[in-house]
Amino acid sequence: MRHAQFISIALATAAWLPAIAQPGPSDPQIAHIVVTANQVDVDAGKLAQKKGSTEEVRKFGSQMVTDHDAVNKQASELVKKLKVTPEANDTSASLKSGGDANIAKLTKLTGKEFDKAYVDNEVGYHQAVIDAVDKTLLPSAKNEELKALIQKVRPALVQHLEHARHLQAQLAK
Repeated sequence: MRHAQFISIALATAAWLPAIAQPGPSDPQIAHIVVTANQVDVDAGKLAQKKGSTEEVRKFGSQMVTDHDAVNKQASELVKKLKVTPEANDTSASLKSGGDANIAKLTKLTGKEFDKAYVDNEVGYHQAVIDAVDKTLLPSAKNEELKALIQKVRPALVQHLEHARHLQAQLAK
């Protein structure tokens, strides 16, 4: 069982990692990546609010919607202030495509199957996003305010990952 769970997490992470691990995006591309990555989690969180079979999963979905909507609001305000137009790119397109595929998969599931698939994806997704923040987005960001926003959001991503891992352990019991 644990081996299957590990494989599931590894596959979820592997599905997201190429999308956000490409080196060297420009600031407008980073802005688009940030907004897209947050929207992917908002969409999944909204589905978890509706389909989660446990109060904990529904609350976690609600927290993802609230927190990631707030980041998108901050990012939108920053790009307006900086007069930067977020630029679509292969990474943001891949994130959107992966998010859509995840929603399509989750929509077909119910009960504990939904909860497990949603939480497993959240673990893999948040780990991949943290890795991309550390290895690609922060090193590539040129604008200090954009970099500061990403740095400000990183602890929340870590908290989300820890919360998702906790839920994952609860669901495995």
